[in-house]
Amino acid sequence: MDYFFDPAIPRKSSHISKALERQPDLQTPLPGVVEISESGTCNRVCSFCPRSDPDYPDIKEFLSPKLLEKLMRELGEVAYDGIVLFSGFVEPLLDKKIYDHIKTVATHVPNARIEMVTNGDVLNKNRLLRLIDSGLTTILISVYDSAEDAERFEKMCIDAGLNDGQFVIRHRYLPPEQDFGITLSNRGGAMSKAEFAISDVVEPLKTPCYYPSYTFFMDYNGDVLLCSHDWNKSKVVGNMNNQSFMDVWCGDNFMEARKLLNCGDRTKAPCQRCDVKGTLMGAEHAKAWQKIIEAS
Repeated sequence: MDYFFDPAIPRKSSHISKALERQPDLQTPLPGVVEISESGTCNRVCSFCPRSDPDYPDIKEFLSPKLLEKLMRELGEVAYDGIVLFSGFVEPLLDKKIYDHIKTVATHVPNARIEMVTNGDVLNKNRLLRLIDSGLTTILISVYDSAEDAERFEKMCIDAGLNDGQFVIRHRYLPPEQDFGITLSNRGGAMSKAEFAISDVVEPLKTPCYYPSYTFFMDYNGDVLLCSHDWNKSKVVGNMNNQSFMDVWCGDNFMEARKLLNCGDRTKAPCQRCDVKGTLMGAEHAKAWQKIIEAS
């Protein structure tokens, strides 16, 4: 299915590619994105989100500062300088510790980009400035209600003195015929009972997917998921409470997925239910991992 193409994708893809270019001497390609889903809750239930499924859990638990510090310390040990993204399946600004979390990232991986995706519902100028002062590089505001809200958020960012590289306004209020302004997918098979339902694929796709080659996704409880589209959390490849970052990133679970997905084999969970076009970003990472796979 051909979905709306998010104009923010080339920007993210460029940062991911540049992160790999800065690693020419590394034997192990580091992820272009370390994504953190730092709670189990969101204040919205959008029709095009798995949370509109009445059975989708809303868990008001939050990321432990100790766990985040462990991950960032280990990323600092390998001089990580890609993107650390607060996003995932939640609304990051519901976490009262979010400013401290950003400071922790900035302290341990000072060369990383620190980004956040938010719906902006609790955002105001003072909170925006506090986020930037804490070390946030870029805030991506997903505007779900109207063009007028998009204009309001843009004015807020400009009035706060942010430059073009420090904020992105994402227009998510478009009609269903325009896919709500989102590059839609069935979220790894989690959309079949959503309000705007998207079915599982009838048969597994036979196209490559690069997500496990460039994305490290940690849930608030320390679980590392194979993919940021796996809203059902059906494939946990490790847990940062009792494993190291490098052990998980280079572990058998990730390596098996890269080997299969680079060849277009989506027959394993959760990929067999997924309709994501997984080649929009991360091609260079996939090639780097393929060389390692072929040499092993």
